[in-house]
Amino acid sequence: MMCSLWRGFSLPLTTSLNRRFLKCCRQLSRSYNIESCIPEAVAFQGVSDHSGLYKFSVNESDRFWGAVARQRLSWISPFHTVQNCDFSQGKIKWFEGGKLNVSVNCLDRHVHTSPERVALIWERDEPGTEVKITYRQLLELTCRLGNLLKRQGVRRGDCVTIYMPPCPLAVASMLACARIGAAHNVVFAGFSSEALADRIRDAQSSTVITVNQGVRGGKVVDLKRTVDQAVQNCPSVQQVLVAMRTENTVAMTDRDVPLEEEMMKEDVVCEPVAMDSEDVLFLLYTSGSTGKPKGLVHTQAGYLLYTALTHRYVFNYHDRDVFGCVADIGWITGHSYIVYGPLCNGGTTVLFESTPVYPNPGRYWEMVERLGINQFYGAPTAIRLLLKYGDEWVQNYNRSSLKTLGSVGEPINTEAWEWYHRVVGDGRCPVVDTWWQTETGGICIAPRPSDPEAEIVPGMAMRPFYGIKPALLDTEGEVLSSNDSTGALCISQAWPGMARTIHNHHQRFTETYFQPYPGYFFTGDGAYRSKEGYYQIVGRLDDVINVSGHRLGTAELEDVVNQCPGVAESAAIGYSHDIKGEGVYVFVVLKKAVMVQEDVLAQQLREMVSRSIAKYACPDFIQVVRCLPKTRSGKIMRRVLRKVVERNTDELGDLSTLDDPDSVHEVIRGHQRLRGDGKQQ
Repeated sequence: MMCSLWRGFSLPLTTSLNRRFLKCCRQLSRSYNIESCIPEAVAFQGVSDHSGLYKFSVNESDRFWGAVARQRLSWISPFHTVQNCDFSQGKIKWFEGGKLNVSVNCLDRHVHTSPERVALIWERDEPGTEVKITYRQLLELTCRLGNLLKRQGVRRGDCVTIYMPPCPLAVASMLACARIGAAHNVVFAGFSSEALADRIRDAQSSTVITVNQGVRGGKVVDLKRTVDQAVQNCPSVQQVLVAMRTENTVAMTDRDVPLEEEMMKEDVVCEPVAMDSEDVLFLLYTSGSTGKPKGLVHTQAGYLLYTALTHRYVFNYHDRDVFGCVADIGWITGHSYIVYGPLCNGGTTVLFESTPVYPNPGRYWEMVERLGINQFYGAPTAIRLLLKYGDEWVQNYNRSSLKTLGSVGEPINTEAWEWYHRVVGDGRCPVVDTWWQTETGGICIAPRPSDPEAEIVPGMAMRPFYGIKPALLDTEGEVLSSNDSTGALCISQAWPGMARTIHNHHQRFTETYFQPYPGYFFTGDGAYRSKEGYYQIVGRLDDVINVSGHRLGTAELEDVVNQCPGVAESAAIGYSHDIKGEGVYVFVVLKKAVMVQEDVLAQQLREMVSRSIAKYACPDFIQVVRCLPKTRSGKIMRRVLRKVVERNTDELGDLSTLDDPDSVHEVIRGHQRLRGDGKQQ
């Protein structure tokens, strides 16, 4: 059994590549018909193009979402109310009265029509050893595992914690929970035992599912040992189901259950439970401003519908395409665009276990060629990392299968966007820079969908998705109605994919998201709306530096710094300044083989920032580092950098999620050399 399972700037339209791309768009537009794209639109009177459909979706929200839900989901019992939402109370309810089962929508209905269609391609850490799982096989795995969970005492309403790397059994575990009516709590398999224990306790899980060991970047990670340490402080845990990713044996206790061995004793049929639309589907913990992770709650029907719709239309996904999202399943991106969105659409989705540079910087693109990936969805951090290695690693491989490139996790800077478009996509693939959050459930702002010839501006998320009505508000809570404005990004009406509450703390949910701007959902991000009405994310509002009364978005500043020819990536941090209120401190990573004197680089960067933004935005300190402290998922640990800049290195907190802990010590040493005398420049 083990062997079978475990194997801000407009793009110049002067190049021939861009002309070719526009020609392709024009050819598409000649036959463009909104009903052929979204069949439900035929019932929406007066809707003939994307703009009309978007307006209908926000002005006639009940009719739009009701029609889409009836068409796209398989219901056991129909819903009687499309939405019942009140932002003042933090009340979000969609499709009340309806009953369905998420696993049936993701598996059974596709098995009835295309049982041998590939559902999952597991791209194992070892290149060239991918494993393909059909919808029939995934349904059998899910049913066996669902029956095993029931035998172990898991019941409807329980919450199962999953601590696994991306693999078919992790997906089957999520779907098995959904099948029997249990919620799941997937914890990123790079978190420390303390972080895992916090999440197990808050979710009150009696069952944990894990693997003996993980394999990533050629390294073996003892995940079972981490679980053993965690559950020592989790009295609620009664059993740990352990799958075997490697051949290496691990210590097993009376609490531990050999997963594959026990699964094979179970039937391949597991009756799905009829779940209410608003029953809990999963908890997912995300960082909170208080330091205590928030267990955001997503429910059944609305979340599934929203992820399926955004997956199909943001990425222009078609049947038989291969969708390659290289995120980890422990994050919301993995939940929405590796598992639920693609599988609800009957798609083929890739599970990526490795790293972008293992065994070499061509890993992504070799995989694209070998698997024939059509849509590629990755993080700007990884794109910037690979940019450092040059074009050759990309051009060594055939990427002609690619049709859409996506970016997720943070705003993508212009240089990385243009490299992604020009080199990876050969200038012919649209790049969709997507904005969304764990709280939103799915993509809310992206360049696509749109009319076929609609422009895409590098570095901008641009257009709200169907049903999403953004608003910009100023510090007084007044709506900024004109374009060419910057303010707090809020959303003025509910949508099906949004989180419903924080587990065991609904008051915190309402205080965080609905009280700052009454009548609106507050995203916590700042945004700029251009003269054309396009949205650009300028960073978290707590990532805005206030220099002499001027608000400076860190994303905006980093975008300029990263355009310097020798710079691979950067991180801008605000620090307390006696005169200006806040000063600007920039960490810079140079491209490989770049040799430059730091004082020369500093002068270049200050001139660029002064020219592109304003003189007040010029960095006070510029520190060159070998690499930035990042989590294993690739996010820059700005919290750590801020503590270093503020000289609070004794308050760095838990660093167990860092990919390279030594990077923090390097940052501290460099900071001490740069500001050793404590004087400000």
